[in-house]
Parts: sequence; C-alpha cells; structure tokens
Amino acid sequence: MLPEFKVAQLRHFVWVAELKGFHLAAEKAHRTQPAISLSIRDLESKLGEALFEKRNSRTAKTELTPFGRAFLPRAKELLSHHDRIAEDMALLAEHKTGHLRLVSVPSIASRFLPGLLLDFIGDSELHVSVFDDNSRAVLKMVENQQVDFGIASLFDDQDQSEKRYIPVWEDKLGVVCLKEHPLAASQELHWRELKPYRLIRNGTSSLLKGSAAESLLAHSQYYISNMISLVAMLEAGFGITTLPWYAFPEGNTRLTFIPLHAPVITRQVGIIQLNNKSLTPPAQALVDFILASRQD
Repeated sequence: MLPEFKVAQLRHFVWVAELKGFHLAAEKAHRTQPAISLSIRDLESKLGEALFEKRNSRTAKTELTPFGRAFLPRAKELLSHHDRIAEDMALLAEHKTGHLRLVSVPSIASRFLPGLLLDFIGDSELHVSVFDDNSRAVLKMVENQQVDFGIASLFDDQDQSEKRYIPVWEDKLGVVCLKEHPLAASQELHWRELKPYRLIRNGTSSLLKGSAAESLLAHSQYYISNMISLVAMLEAGFGITTLPWYAFPEGNTRLTFIPLHAPVITRQVGIIQLNNKSLTPPAQALVDFILASRQD
C-alpha cells in the first residue's frame, strides 16, 4: 500500500533539511521540537527509511541520509503543487477572478510588461505573479507547468515539439560599455574591435554562438547572470559586454549601446506555451492582448 503523506509532515521535513536542525524548524513552524521530531518519525515510518543521519552530539548539524537527499526535491515538488492549488482555490472562495502566472526574460519584463499589465488589468481583481529569468529557465518553468506561459527566446538546441512559440519582439545585439570607454565613440562595431578589451559574458551571450564572433566567448574569463550586478560591473569600468537592445538598461546615464554590424545578430522574443495544455481564461486573454498590442 502506498504511503499517504501529510502536508504538514512534508513541510516539517523540508524545513529541518533546509535549516539543518530540528530546533530552527520548530521555531519556524511555531511548534515544539519534540512535536517536529514526532512528525519526522511518523513520516519516516510511512516511507520505511530514515531521512536524517543520527547525530553524535546535540550541537552537530542535522544531515540528510542518501534516501533523504533523494526525497527532498520530491517533497518540495509536492508542496509546491499543493500550495499552488490551495492558493487558486482560496482566490475562488473569495470570489476573485483567478491567478495569472507568467515568466519572462528580464528585458521584456522590465521594458514592456509594466505598461502591458497596467492596461490589461485595469481595475479588475486579477491576481498576477511575474517571474523573470533567462530563456532556458523560462522554458523549464513552462515545461514544469509552474506558470501559464513564458516570454523568451528559443535556441536551436531546444526541443520545440511540445511547445507553441509565437514571435512578438525582435531586436539586435550591440556592445555596452561606459560612455568614456574608447569604443564609445564608434557608431557601430566589428567583432574584432572587441578583442583587446575585457568581455563580460551574460545570459544573452549565447547569441554569439555560431557566428563569426563566437571566438570571443572562449577568451572571456568572466560571467555575470544578474542584470543588476552586470550593470554595476560595467559602471565600475570592469569591462564591456554584449546585450540585445531591449536588454540595455533604459535611462542609464553612464553606459552606452553601440550596434554590432559584423556580424549582425538579431534576437526574437516571443510567447511560449505547451501545445497540449489550454491556457486559463486570464492567461489566454493576456496573450491575445499582447499580440493585439504589438500589431497596433
């Protein structure tokens, strides 16, 4: 007979694992430490395996057994699924219109989504959760059905068979550097002109792959995934980077964008959703709204 898990026990297990101790987990759960220990023992009994190693001293950190390490991501997945359902049902019980979840690459999330969502939501009571990450992470969230749809680029090495992709935006790659940088005086740049300078790679640098400028990536020692950190390093004069135009931080007075003319590299960003899964009414309405807005 399969074990029937209690949500509270799964949550206690995840907290003990993440906080490395029963005492801290008990504080977070607003329960006593013996109550948390009993909850974990009951869960272990259902599973038929120990989740935590035996501790040699009271001060030692609580460590997972190999079985516990294998169970941890599955417990988190169950809790995430439970919490999403509970949140949706709570909104329905409160007579809300629903909960829309989407994930976008940061460039579109910061440049276009604020105005689009403001016009789309109006004075409705729709609940909206927006996540931002790089294109590969966006695709993964769509595949795992953590969001209704995503906004990102698709790469040649990504399987598109189970996904529907609708291109919406297009921009070109350029070089970003300080306005005082020697390259800043150029109207456009050839990739060879970048070779003498320290190049900082970022989440969009993969656009250079397969182009004449691909060799620049092999000589770059630095990678920064977060846009805020990347901008800070550029402003400090640490180096230069390549970015699509929409990813260039609007309103920045210290940096400049110089188009790359050799090679000319364009990026398409669009809406990604699963082929075999219908969108919720709010999600479909937003997709239709975005497409109509881009045609105006």
